[in-house]
Amino acid sequence: MISYLPLKQITASFEPQITDAVRRVVERGWFLLGEECATFESEYATYIGSRHCVACGNGYDALWLILRAYRQMGVLKDGDEVLVPANTFIASVLAITNNNLVPVFVEPDAATYLVGERELRAAVTPRCKAYMMVHLYGQCAYSDAIGDFCRERGIKIIEDNAQAHGCLYAGERRTGSLGDAAGHSFYPGKNLGSLGDAGAVTTDDDALAEAISSLHNYGSSQKYVHSHVGVNSRMDEIQSAVLRVKLRRLDEDNACRRAIAGRYIAEINNPSVRLPRVDDINAHVFHIFPLMCGERDRLQQHLSSSGIQAQIHYPLPPHKQQCYSQWNSLLFPVAERLSAEELSLPLHPLLTDEEVTEIINAVNCF
Repeated sequence: MISYLPLKQITASFEPQITDAVRRVVERGWFLLGEECATFESEYATYIGSRHCVACGNGYDALWLILRAYRQMGVLKDGDEVLVPANTFIASVLAITNNNLVPVFVEPDAATYLVGERELRAAVTPRCKAYMMVHLYGQCAYSDAIGDFCRERGIKIIEDNAQAHGCLYAGERRTGSLGDAAGHSFYPGKNLGSLGDAGAVTTDDDALAEAISSLHNYGSSQKYVHSHVGVNSRMDEIQSAVLRVKLRRLDEDNACRRAIAGRYIAEINNPSVRLPRVDDINAHVFHIFPLMCGERDRLQQHLSSSGIQAQIHYPLPPHKQQCYSQWNSLLFPVAERLSAEELSLPLHPLLTDEEVTEIINAVNCF
């Protein structure tokens, strides 16, 4: 069986460095808010190209903390609207609603699966104060036109960079440094994955970084002194040490992903499936390689019978989830079609050329 993502083998490919890093933390005996976390924050901020990085518990917390800090700073208030793609993972939306803000769902482009300037302009209202930009599947969703539009309207750009670690815009700037702030997830299956939950916020905004640094640690500015109503959302020293190891190989691993995706794009030829439109392969890190197929479930079964594990991202869009029943009647045909047709092929740095050929042949003979 060709596994969708063999985490055990991927983790083993970083040995003995991971074991050495964990041992270093254990032997030091300091497990929270220590040297490893501070060093990772510095290294990751430099890598992304931002002045600040604040590590936290997970990717959802990172997005929630950004919005909560903006509320604390008076930039946002109850009832303000936040633009968000209709075809994102639910964490993007939960961060909005759990801050007493209102999501405004935006249809994606049917070819790129991303929100463009045209879609954004069509959805914006006078109450929109922020845009949750999602670099879905690892593809950069930013454009100069979107940046200019948001600045003209005074709309904060919050990047959901959970799937796009290392992605470049225009060959220069990394996602996570393009907007006003960015949330990052280091869930184990990500391109830069920890051994558990972990996340971070990057920003150039000094005041925002200071507010988040307090909020994520019980709202404290110093031990036992709490200026704000905060939460406990901290990255531990072991995850920080592991991520420092993995960060050094991120660009190399992303290059492997692009090479495999390039083969998929060039060699898959089946009228029953639609390939993603990729205008600039270097502006993509292919966290996910999505195929679209009107007979998605039958294709998934066909691949499984061929010894290939494929997964679905995501079978139900946020506005159709039971927890958001108040929006179940909304219609977003593009997002809903993507949810009904998307199937993700295996794509990770340990795939062999022979396995990639086997996957391509299996798709082509469907």
